Amino acid sequence: MLRNLDVTTLRSFVAVAESGGVTRAAGFLHLTQSAVSMQLKRLEELLDVKLFDRSGRGIALTAEGEQLLFYARRMVVLNDEAVTRLTDQAFEGEITLGVPHDIVYPAIPMVLKQFHAAFPRVKVQLISSYTRALKAEFGRGACDMILTTETGIDDNGEELCVRPLCWIGAPGGSAWRQRPLRLAFGRHCTFRPHVVEALDQARIDWELAVETDSDRTIEATVSADLAVHTMIEGTEPPHLDRIDHGGALPELPFQRINLYGAATLRGELHDSLAEYLRRAFVRVGSNKVRVLAAS
Repeated sequence: MLRNLDVTTLRSFVAVAESGGVTRAAGFLHLTQSAVSMQLKRLEELLDVKLFDRSGRGIALTAEGEQLLFYARRMVVLNDEAVTRLTDQAFEGEITLGVPHDIVYPAIPMVLKQFHAAFPRVKVQLISSYTRALKAEFGRGACDMILTTETGIDDNGEELCVRPLCWIGAPGGSAWRQRPLRLAFGRHCTFRPHVVEALDQARIDWELAVETDSDRTIEATVSADLAVHTMIEGTEPPHLDRIDHGGALPELPFQRINLYGAATLRGELHDSLAEYLRRAFVRVGSNKVRVLAAS
């Protein structure tokens, strides 16, 4: 017998899978937890498979759940795009979003794609810089919304997630073993003082191999195994690896990824972009990554 999947139920399934729990997903969807749980139960009954592994402390997808997530995301996006195109809500205009260089990937391309599917006539002007510059731009009204990486948060900010800094190096590299430890950093990087302080406290000699305004220069140097770098866990590019140093390098502090502007600008466009950003950064740091062995 032919069975039909309901887009509303699939939307709840995707929200739970991406947020990692029913409670957070219910908040995103503006539904009760019991309503979301009932939708998931009906979906499992319809397909006659288990989509979630509930044996642990958290909630995880089964193999069947991973398969459905691939299709569910496509179906939800296609549904939203079709509704938007056919109902012709005619949203037009431009939103300026500021994002620090080092957290553009992997979240922002996905957010831009989702937003464009929902509002094809609205242009998102993306500005990539460092946190201090973005806050200055936001303060003078040049950006509608900005993301920042900070140890704290201002009164008008919204914390999206908190993740530790991690050591980044070339796949299979050994630069992290060398002393003095060679570092590659941007001139305006807010992480550098915390990294240097941690190294000094651990009495590890270090030297600055690269100081630049170019993220590409940093990535090229680290990829060549000539230096190491630090990034927020979950935002490292696929061609670099987290370093599993086995205690040879100091643990690094946590950083907040904050959102500014979502509370002051109201309307469907800005609310939708803010919601896409919230969902995207819930998943930052949850992807499985390769690490450099300490052996």
